[in-house]
Amino acid sequence: MSNKLAGENSPYLLQHAENPVAWFPWGEEALALAREQDKPILLSIGYAACHWCHVMAHESFENEATAALMNRYFVNIKVDREERPDIDSIYMGAIQALNGQGGWPLTAFLTPEGKPFYGGTYYPPVPRYGMPSFTQVLESVANAWQTRREEIENSASGIADHLSQTAAAASAQAGQAANEALFDQAVQVILGQFDSEEGGFSRAPKFPPSMTIEFLLRMVVQREDKIARDMAVFTLDKMAKSGMCDQLGGGFARYATDNKWLVPHFEKMLYDNALLARAYLHAYQVTDDALYRRIVEETLDFVAREMRHEAGGFYSSYDADSEGIEGKFYVWQANEIREVLGKDADLFMARYGVSDKGNWEGQNILHIAAEVPELAERFGLSEEEIDGRLAAAKERLYAVRAKRVWPGLDDKVLTAWNGLMLAAFAEAGRVLVRADYVQIAEENATFLAEQMRTENGRLLRTWKAGSRAKYNGYLEDYAYLADGLLALYQTTFDPRWFAWAEELVQQMLDHFWDAEDGGFFDTSDDHEALLYRPKDIQDNATPSGSAMAAQVLLKISLYTGEGSYWDMAQEMLNGVTAYMARFPTGFAHWLNAAAFTMGNPREVAVVGLVQDADTKELLAVLNQGFRPNLVVAAGESAEGVPLLAERPQVDGKATAYVCRRFVCKRPVTDAQSLLDQLD
Repeated sequence: MSNKLAGENSPYLLQHAENPVAWFPWGEEALALAREQDKPILLSIGYAACHWCHVMAHESFENEATAALMNRYFVNIKVDREERPDIDSIYMGAIQALNGQGGWPLTAFLTPEGKPFYGGTYYPPVPRYGMPSFTQVLESVANAWQTRREEIENSASGIADHLSQTAAAASAQAGQAANEALFDQAVQVILGQFDSEEGGFSRAPKFPPSMTIEFLLRMVVQREDKIARDMAVFTLDKMAKSGMCDQLGGGFARYATDNKWLVPHFEKMLYDNALLARAYLHAYQVTDDALYRRIVEETLDFVAREMRHEAGGFYSSYDADSEGIEGKFYVWQANEIREVLGKDADLFMARYGVSDKGNWEGQNILHIAAEVPELAERFGLSEEEIDGRLAAAKERLYAVRAKRVWPGLDDKVLTAWNGLMLAAFAEAGRVLVRADYVQIAEENATFLAEQMRTENGRLLRTWKAGSRAKYNGYLEDYAYLADGLLALYQTTFDPRWFAWAEELVQQMLDHFWDAEDGGFFDTSDDHEALLYRPKDIQDNATPSGSAMAAQVLLKISLYTGEGSYWDMAQEMLNGVTAYMARFPTGFAHWLNAAAFTMGNPREVAVVGLVQDADTKELLAVLNQGFRPNLVVAAGESAEGVPLLAERPQVDGKATAYVCRRFVCKRPVTDAQSLLDQLD
């Protein structure tokens, strides 16, 4: 018999709809029941691609005896952290405060008023790993609730007060404006964390440091910083050739479990691939290295092929498991390779490190083990022939792999993550001159406009085919989508995308801005009341919503001439200067915004019909190299984009105006003159 999750959109929640646990989704029905029955709440938070979430579900939530305990003593609430980042942020903060660490699955025990008093992450079905069993935890908490109620409630109130005060303090730091010394210090701290042998900025597990790499690449173009370049390029090379990169199908896994990036945690997340695609694209612009272009195209081709709904929305993730085994879909035995490839097997195995022994649990994780020139010499073939044979081999093996049981697909569409991928497709389409990528970006923006907005234009968080979008949009939904729309506008120069981005900025200010202390809340002013109103300023797997909002405000200010937007963003940046200097890898997107303010940002208005050859020639100049501190508008008239207003053509030709804070150089009509002004 189904529980209360059966009517939900989230594939993660639906995975638990047939559990014997009487699960509720987060909402007033469950909260009211806890108050009415005076029961504590057992809150379980996870996501569809979470391996240990599946393990705990099989071990405990599908167990009749364990479920009976849960149902007897608790009101049980299941939350998809991707749909409800507000709830996840609040209660993850509580678990970290209680235990010093957190993770998923998150298991929290709350009073009927939603105040946390105990919890952890994964609990095994029997005592192991130095941990109590889940049933022992359930019985202990239930007993404590009945016998030490006053102590629990006092503790819960103290934790709740501590969390709200900590959140307020973190968002109200005073600071000073960014300067070059900030960037010196940030690069030095990053250098101190750099793994000079394997790349990245931590030991295992190694997560893709997309935002840190973006900052380092900005330091290359703004300061000619060789150390920053070396760290970025070395890390990008290591990841591109690693087992974390799907060498057959494209795209990246969530992270590597080892220092050498060989063994991935095999789940694939939309946001990682969006952020990495842009990082590799910018590295390609900086270095002109064909490897980086290939990685961009393979990543985006994977998303277009396997993570895209026919209506234009991008799906959220692929699970790590298939047939209940982590990584089974992706690994190979040597004899499988020989059977499929025949005479080309030895070449492929040499290239991708395949052996009879294997490199992981007797299986082979594909990774680039030998370069093409080395293979050409070894096999007596030209490099062109090596490339051709390897490409054909990859196609054949991909076709075989596609017949396997696929990992589970989380096919919900999240506005924020779609905004990140929208930006990646739009910018790659422009830089790589890929019309198909531009079309995918336009179709995605159209989908979001039609499906993810309320009647009054406000954003919704999540959508799944066959149901309507739901949940209020969060700050990150508005900020990420606005950034994606600006990237799309700067590719197509269709003024409707700029107009929507500007509308989203106004909605952010109307509903998320903190009028008392400045900065943005993560939830809107008409969101449901929670334990406190979160205001997370640190980057995690994705950029801080506030950091992205600051970056969008800076760009919109240059497009519109609205100085108050710039002032708001500058105020936000000043408040996190100390954090950027001390913890640059956790505040890298803030550093990118700060670099924008310090990087001589300029506006370029190209006046002319976008489809005309002379206009395209001028626009092509703007895509030469990595120019992160440009905002560009183009068209015959202002059409709602103030940067184009009152700028006539010269001699009836397409004309470019290079400006800084709306103070412009003389207009030019040829590509070389435009390039001279930019450089």
